[in-house]
Amino acid sequence: MSDLLSYKNYNGTVEYSKEGSCLLGKVIGIKSLLSYEGNFVKESEKDFQNVIDKYLNDCKERNVKPEQPYKGTFNVRISPELHRNIAVYAIEHGKSLNAAVEEAIDMMAHNHSN
Repeated sequence: MSDLLSYKNYNGTVEYSKEGSCLLGKVIGIKSLLSYEGNFVKESEKDFQNVIDKYLNDCKERNVKPEQPYKGTFNVRISPELHRNIAVYAIEHGKSLNAAVEEAIDMMAHNHSN
């Protein structure tokens, strides 16, 4: 189970602010800074949804394509030994390096969700 908020394919955090005695959050996975707050979880969640809706409406009005989180492409730095191991695994299984890495991530994600 995740502690992230989720709405229209966007995710956001919720953290307690001791200074403000409230819950603060921000949308993650995009470069734009979209933040929200609330005194209760439900209030923060509603403000999160409002921030996403406002962002999407603003983009539409300005005729700008909104940022999409998790495009499916990212760079990963790993040790040369791990790189060699996954490359050998891919070759031995007749897969591309991308397919082998995707398989490993998929296995990790399924194990994490259980």
